[in-house]
Amino acid sequence: MKHLLTIAGSDSSGGAGIQADLKTFAAHGTFGMSVITAVTAQNTCGVTLIQDITPEMIAAQIDAVFSDIHVDAVKVGMISRSPSIRAIAEGLRKWKPAIVVLDPVMVSKSGFQLLQQEACDTLIQELLPLATLVTPNMPEAEAICGFPITSEKEMAVAAQRIVALGANAVMVKGSRLANGQSNDYLYDGTKGTWLSGKRIETKNTHGTGCTLSSALAANLANGMSIEEAARSSKAYVTKAIAHSLPLGNGCGPTHHFVDLYEKSGLLRS
Repeated sequence: MKHLLTIAGSDSSGGAGIQADLKTFAAHGTFGMSVITAVTAQNTCGVTLIQDITPEMIAAQIDAVFSDIHVDAVKVGMISRSPSIRAIAEGLRKWKPAIVVLDPVMVSKSGFQLLQQEACDTLIQELLPLATLVTPNMPEAEAICGFPITSEKEMAVAAQRIVALGANAVMVKGSRLANGQSNDYLYDGTKGTWLSGKRIETKNTHGTGCTLSSALAANLANGMSIEEAARSSKAYVTKAIAHSLPLGNGCGPTHHFVDLYEKSGLLRS
């Protein structure tokens, strides 16, 4: 069994962040561990408050895990401040995990700013060069690249730009395209691949970005190539959205254990 570490924020409603990551790791047959970067007060309707964990505590959590347990892959999610980003980058350079999937979480589904504006440049400078794979959505890719992205052509240009900034590979998520499709663009520095998908009409998409990046980390740790991992992870998330859970009064979460429920006969269509 592979050992995966998520470095991200805690979601009190359980649909995103650390909680979504650990569920996704388990759903892919891997053992999940966590470094918490921030505690959020949030539910399906939105985020109301964030309390950051100190950089010293973040660094101590990273050292505690790596000094005792072999880590096969790391997923990095929500980080709100530059000092926290630097602490994580220092820890990754120190312990040198073979696989790092970076999900540059910037804004919540409800519009709450999760990454402080000044920290975006720090993330680009410190974490992008350490990433095996980066998974921005279109607004996040815009923030990294500095130009508007509204089309598939611009997604491809953004992917090339992000790799030029130091990432090994990038998967730009196109779920906000205006054509009713949810096509993603995978670029590994040499080859570009479109991963097609049809948009599922549901409001219950809380935590999809966290879930996708965690699935990618698990699939890469389990020996898949980047393209194989991207295709498998996209299929997993699409199915999890199709069977999403209508919890709360806002945007409910995806169904992280949809495959297990299906095999056990518990899945309801």
